[in-house]
Amino acid sequence: MELLKKFKITPNDLSLYETAFSHTSYANEHNVKSYERLEFLGDAVLELLMSDYLYKSNKYNEGEMTKIRAHYVCETANYEYSVKLGLNEYLKLGKGEEENGGKYRKAIVSDIFESFLGAIYLDQGLDKVHNFFNEYIVPLIESHEIDFFDDYKSILQESVQTDKRSLEYKLISEEGPSHNKKFTVEVVIDGIVYGRGTSHSKKGAEQDAAKDALKKAQKGRLIWEEHMK
Repeated sequence: MELLKKFKITPNDLSLYETAFSHTSYANEHNVKSYERLEFLGDAVLELLMSDYLYKSNKYNEGEMTKIRAHYVCETANYEYSVKLGLNEYLKLGKGEEENGGKYRKAIVSDIFESFLGAIYLDQGLDKVHNFFNEYIVPLIESHEIDFFDDYKSILQESVQTDKRSLEYKLISEEGPSHNKKFTVEVVIDGIVYGRGTSHSKKGAEQDAAKDALKKAQKGRLIWEEHMK
């Protein structure tokens, strides 16, 4: 598996990694194990690794660590890790799921990051998965290359409600084949376009549009900074 070479992993049990990328739809069609059990294990491994990283940073108290960990260990963050590392390109999906764009589906792509960690842990041990985390995930966090906050719509909604302004999201375009569509959405406040976003789902495009609006609006920037403290 080319992916393992990329991450300098010499597998003891290659089947663990095959399982880590096997969605339930594929497993049912080919009578093999799905990644679900590895995902369960990987979730616990990730929480331990992230907690260890935050604790050893000596920057945060207990409450702050809990809040930050929630940003770094969630569906949105796991999805970003997977895409950044190219894990979704190795997904094995059933025919129907593949045709419906499963390779880009947030929940699935998020799951395989955890299942992959679970596979590394079982195959290589805690030290190896810890090294993997430090080499490939910590730099993404510390360089701010990935944005882990995921509910920009709620922040924008709070801002608009305070001033009693109207807010709506308008679908501007829908492009691409059914398995890889791209949606573009604009967020409109009191009839004025404040932001635009594009994603593989309408909800994702709306979040991106809200994020864009928050970055542009002065009040949005103030709220943004408060939430990211």
